[in-house]
Amino acid sequence: MLRVAVLISGGGSNLRALLEECRHDSYPAHVVAVGADRDADGLAHAEAFGIPSFTVPYSAYPTREAWGDELLGALAPWGADLVVLSGLMRLLPAGVVTALAPGLINTHPAYLPEFPGAHAVRDALAARATQTGASVIAVDAGVDTGPILAQERVPVLPDDTEHALHERIKPVERRLLIDVVRGIADGSIDLGAASVPRPS
Repeated sequence: MLRVAVLISGGGSNLRALLEECRHDSYPAHVVAVGADRDADGLAHAEAFGIPSFTVPYSAYPTREAWGDELLGALAPWGADLVVLSGLMRLLPAGVVTALAPGLINTHPAYLPEFPGAHAVRDALAARATQTGASVIAVDAGVDTGPILAQERVPVLPDDTEHALHERIKPVERRLLIDVVRGIADGSIDLGAASVPRPS
């Protein structure tokens, strides 16, 4: 059984979907802890499912590196095989990425490498793109530059607002995350490989 820790900043809709999937005996992963960089609404999902949670407030530390060291310390007791960044709106320090890789993945509301960064949905609309998407990647030292584990296109409709488009992307993002975690758990996705093949 793959032991998973999830890090969030907001409402945790992807987290909740993963927790619901983990209820099924056939799903080969289990969320052991949920962490946040602030008092995130999504921590309520952990409480509802009886999952331990912790908060390492970014604002309480003088540097990103100091915050990262404390985050690693908070993660350590749970012995997670995989750490999922699911709406964590914070760049991890390089030392944290090194410590957790290759068992570190991230969800992103765009069809990478298109529209990396924190405002992917807004950027897609600003670019007048006719399609965007959702991706799950292995995290590396860059910003949304790691190997792509799964991705899927989502059309941009002529009257889309940022909220409406993001709401259509979210269910795709959740499904991809659930599939990728399953693949890592059953060995069909090898995070230890030098490069992860893109899906055809």
